[in-house]
Amino acid sequence: MNSPQLKGSDPHEYDHTHPNLAGGWLRASVFGAMDGLVSNIALIAGVGAAGASARIIVVTGVAGLAAGACSMALGEFASVKTSNEQIDSELDVERKAHTRNPAGEENELVLNFIQMGMTETTAKAAASQVHENAEQAARIHIAHELGVNPDSKPSPWIAAVSSFATFSAGAFIPLIPYALGFESLALGLTVGGAGLLVAGGVAAFFTRKSWWRNAIRQLLFGTIAVVATYLVGSLLGVSAA
Repeated sequence: MNSPQLKGSDPHEYDHTHPNLAGGWLRASVFGAMDGLVSNIALIAGVGAAGASARIIVVTGVAGLAAGACSMALGEFASVKTSNEQIDSELDVERKAHTRNPAGEENELVLNFIQMGMTETTAKAAASQVHENAEQAARIHIAHELGVNPDSKPSPWIAAVSSFATFSAGAFIPLIPYALGFESLALGLTVGGAGLLVAGGVAAFFTRKSWWRNAIRQLLFGTIAVVATYLVGSLLGVSAA
């Protein structure tokens, strides 16, 4: 069913547009990429500082990539699915409340509209029209009371696939020198740091923020994790065997 069109031009047709924020892919992708980069850079830093050979570093890095990607995907799916189910549950609570006390729910919406800036007369008229459709009224109440739109829930599948793919890509970056035949921990960490800068800059593109500030922030966060694990690895060490 097409939504009704008001007379005049839609400003979005010529002035600006908005991306789809309901899919859930951006948050999952950024989280996955940053987590993959930071966790695997820190992992190989700790193992390398402990004195492990290049072969052990690679095996550890690949194992961290596989385990982390699967964990991220499963975690994203479960968390998004649970969040969506909670919204559905709250919507059901609202439907039952409308059945028990429709007048009270309508008055609650009137008060919400008044808080938004409507006059009492306008608020009562608007709430009355909204409550002509019980299902739509319940959804509008949820939107006002909880700040969520039950019709715009993120997809757990998209979140899971996005996080799996970006975590894998991020976790592989510090392993690139090893894949090319270099056995240098310093080079791996340098490439990983460059990956953090690029990932931070790309993420800023979607939020219209300063790319270089975001890039430096991600590099700083990664550096903290790397220093911490490097110190732990140095203190623990490994045996010659």
